[in-house]
Amino acid sequence: MSAVLTYKGHTVPHITAWSSEHLKQPPVVRSAGGVTFADIAFAGFPHRDSAGVLWQPWALRQGDGMPEFGRVHGPRQRRAMRRRLCQVCGGPADENEQGTLWLLENHVTAPGWPEREVTTHPPVCASCVPLVRSQCPHMQDAVTVRVGRAAVDGIYGLLYAAGLGGPVPGEAKVVFAGDPRVKWMVGAQLAATLCNVTVVDRPEPVTEEPVVRAGAHR
Repeated sequence: MSAVLTYKGHTVPHITAWSSEHLKQPPVVRSAGGVTFADIAFAGFPHRDSAGVLWQPWALRQGDGMPEFGRVHGPRQRRAMRRRLCQVCGGPADENEQGTLWLLENHVTAPGWPEREVTTHPPVCASCVPLVRSQCPHMQDAVTVRVGRAAVDGIYGLLYAAGLGGPVPGEAKVVFAGDPRVKWMVGAQLAATLCNVTVVDRPEPVTEEPVVRAGAHR
């Protein structure tokens, strides 16, 4: 477990956004085959990554201002997903012979779950599991799993459609690599498909119907 930030006695997860990190997003305009930002030189930040994904802009000022527990900082979330870092402390996630430690929202009634679960929640280290359970209301009955292989193959973001006056925002969802709709999206977070999943701790099944998860909401 690495050092964690706190605010007024509460642990601030590594991927939580801080109030000083907001950047005003430039207008979304039509481009060849999709969308782009109107100001291509906005604040010196590159808009697209090497895969051509257009990302929502963020400043990097972790710890400055007030934490926004309901918002995820896109760049830190993506780094945690790619490098298998703990979503709470930012240190290496726990690993053993069964794979990487992950906490998943309890959807045990879904057929085949949790194999091939798609999530935007990064993994965790063992020391931070109690913190996630205690501070995140929707993770209090979370299922602890080990993941043998996590394919970071999806982008969660806001999809746009062509309109007479320009691109029209639609719904936020996960689109997978190779899908042409990626060019019509402003990405916010990475999503991973979890394979070779072993359940470590399974709470009592929930009674409500499983819902479609689209993003990491805290």
